[in-house]
Amino acid sequence: MDAIEALKGRRSVRVYEPKPVPKELIGTIVDCGRLAPSANNIQPWEFIVVTEEATRKCIADLTDYGKFIAQAGACIVVFSKDVKHYLEDCSAATENMLVAAHALGLGTCWVAGYGKAYGEPIAELLGVPKDHKLVALIALGYPAQQPKPHGKRALSDVLHWEKF
Repeated sequence: MDAIEALKGRRSVRVYEPKPVPKELIGTIVDCGRLAPSANNIQPWEFIVVTEEATRKCIADLTDYGKFIAQAGACIVVFSKDVKHYLEDCSAATENMLVAAHALGLGTCWVAGYGKAYGEPIAELLGVPKDHKLVALIALGYPAQQPKPHGKRALSDVLHWEKF
């Protein structure tokens, strides 16, 4: 699958088949995350892959809108050192992983972490140093269904040339 096809075909998946994701695929996906651009090349991210079912359930129970993490084959938890552009940097890394997973035939759903009350409890659960911030949770697994595209705004509605 080429990059344009992967970008245009990616969807948020919230229903997963009950099967594990091979570590080699997860490694490839996280590798794509670490290759994202970052301000001043600081690379502030840390990625924690959670495959253990009980831990995924704990994470899912802590979230507002990520209950499906419990059924996914894995959860990639994105934390960052507290640097000036950590949100932009880790968001770029997260998007790289979403697209890479789709290109490999896997489904993902980005669950917000930034500014959420569950950031600290998840950090404690996973043994993350206190000076790191939760940015994102990525449910990862084999899709049990293929989500249909939801009404994306037309290019003509969002593209402006020279001025708004």
